[in-house]
Amino acid sequence: MADPSSYRPRPGEIPDSPGVYKFRDEHRRVIYVGKAKSLRQRLANYFQDLAGLHPRTRTMVTTAASVEWTVVSTEVEALQLEYSWIKEYDPRFNVKYRDDKSYPYLAVTMNEEYPRVQVMRGHKKKGVRYFGPYGHAWAIRDTVDLLLRVFPVRTCSAGVFKNAARTGRPCLLGYIGKCSAPCVGRVSEEEHRELAEEFSDFMAGRTGTYIRRLEKAMTDAAEEMEYERAARLRDDVEALKKAMEKSAVVLADATDADLIAVAEDELEAAVQIFHVRGGRVRGQRGWVTDKVEDVTTAALVEHALQQLYGEETGDSVPKEVLVPALPDPVEPVQQWLTDRRGANVSLRIPQRGDKKSLMETVARNAQQSLILHKTKRASDLTTRSRALEEISEALDLDSAPLRIECYDISHLQGDDVVASMVVFEDGLARKSEYRRFQIKGFEGQDDVRSMHEVITRRFRRYLAEKEKTGEWADGDELTDLKDDEGRPKRFAYPPQLVVVDGGQPQVAAAKKALDELGIDDIAVCGLAKRLEEVWLPDEDDPVVLPRTSEGLYLLQRVRDEAHRFAITYQRAKRAKRFRASPLDDVPGLGETRKQALIKHFGSVKKLRSATIDQICEVPGIGRKTAETIAVALAQAAPAAPAVNTATGEIMDDMEDGTPETTAGAPGEPVPAGAPDERRGQET
Repeated sequence: MADPSSYRPRPGEIPDSPGVYKFRDEHRRVIYVGKAKSLRQRLANYFQDLAGLHPRTRTMVTTAASVEWTVVSTEVEALQLEYSWIKEYDPRFNVKYRDDKSYPYLAVTMNEEYPRVQVMRGHKKKGVRYFGPYGHAWAIRDTVDLLLRVFPVRTCSAGVFKNAARTGRPCLLGYIGKCSAPCVGRVSEEEHRELAEEFSDFMAGRTGTYIRRLEKAMTDAAEEMEYERAARLRDDVEALKKAMEKSAVVLADATDADLIAVAEDELEAAVQIFHVRGGRVRGQRGWVTDKVEDVTTAALVEHALQQLYGEETGDSVPKEVLVPALPDPVEPVQQWLTDRRGANVSLRIPQRGDKKSLMETVARNAQQSLILHKTKRASDLTTRSRALEEISEALDLDSAPLRIECYDISHLQGDDVVASMVVFEDGLARKSEYRRFQIKGFEGQDDVRSMHEVITRRFRRYLAEKEKTGEWADGDELTDLKDDEGRPKRFAYPPQLVVVDGGQPQVAAAKKALDELGIDDIAVCGLAKRLEEVWLPDEDDPVVLPRTSEGLYLLQRVRDEAHRFAITYQRAKRAKRFRASPLDDVPGLGETRKQALIKHFGSVKKLRSATIDQICEVPGIGRKTAETIAVALAQAAPAAPAVNTATGEIMDDMEDGTPETTAGAPGEPVPAGAPDERRGQET
């Protein structure tokens, strides 16, 4: 625990101007980012008597080891820089909203030659129009199914589209009138794009135009006694009205607005957002956050606005944003939103009428979300804390191991030897910190030696990072490093506990590696699979935790995750090796010409038996290249035939001459003579 007075800036050193500041810990990791209208006044608040600080703020300033700042000219610039640094550094003590689910959007891929309507999740892509988010993917599919009667836009994947174009036959939707079938030329590219634009306009709330147009066309068809066409148009109008009914009108005058509500207690806060477009609720989403600092409702709203609109531009930022409390000051935030939209944005608190009533509904949703989250998390927090305490007591550690790293070795009878490193912080997986290794020091099967190599490499990098930041003096430079600006580094932070998958030999190897590097403040243990025993260095007997122990359960989860991560990497390497082709070794032969050869001859086996003149018949292959190919194939040993393990069929005439996959699900080919990993021979 650091004393804030040890890194407090000298009087007069901090400028009295707008800016953004960063607190860093002893490892130079950025742990908090903030902005201020006056840096001098704001930072002075952190260096008062610790007893007067909020408990979470006190934890932050005692964890920090230094503070630095950047001066900007306006508060809007400070807001933008704060958002950029929070995204870049992911500070531990900043408010970070966690989506309680991955919300699906209805997306129209206007960036493609033939736009496609589909469900999308995750980060938004440039050139794609998004509508939502929706609570459930089925709600999107129901809406799309209704609208395809009127706007028959493509919904198929690229593979289905290309296959239909190749065969000249559209998919089922093309036959039943729910796709205009641009794949077979029923409509031109321009006509299909116009359909996609009309679909997007309808989803954006401009519904009246299309319904009136269809009703007029229906009337005209009836007057001309084209009753079948009139009935079809009548059904189209009903489909559009049914789609509109799925989102009732909540605000008059076709209002475009986002309503944000916050529910909070001393420890956590929940945010709910309703997206209203054209007066209808088009989407809803929610976030939950830990209040790791003493933060007001207005500050929570400001953080929510940053997260909600930080990556958005144009119409994705609505004309009106309604909030329960205004940021202080409000002008920079409103100007920032205006800049992102490219037009004026109103940020205000609703006072009366329909908007106030709807805001109350959003607030009730936020309150229910917070209650549900706390109900789910209460037992989880208690269980994780108990598990860490049990591990600490069983292994006689000074404190609970807040960061645990686990290592596992994986190979298939000595081939493709790899290792994994997984990280758990506060009892939860930290997947961004996972790492994988290829064993480089030797060949063959030796788990103990592999474990020694991996631990050595990982902690040599840690020592190098430590030297780079000046935490220890003397010694040679160990490896090349990335910058020391506080960005996440590969091996910068040490664990309190290293867990290895194995028993006494693996634990001894890990301990030896740490001793050779002079590291004596990191605990080591191993978890043996057979009896789930916990082994410690230099101990003849294992530590046996009760089967009902939460500590044992956490160690098992860590070990199993390391095992899963290692096997995934090992299988990927093996699959890549199995897909290798003799043509890969032909100098100057790229992917295009390799594919042309395989397409011409059908397989490597047939290519191997071809003459040089026959090889020259392939477009792009000259005589010299053909001779090189013939020599390379003659020198390469023929690949072993593949066997379908489900049927026993020998598959010796595959397109590239080698099996396409490793063993896996029943029916996949396995090289003849190779062990079947479904029999449990993979380690």
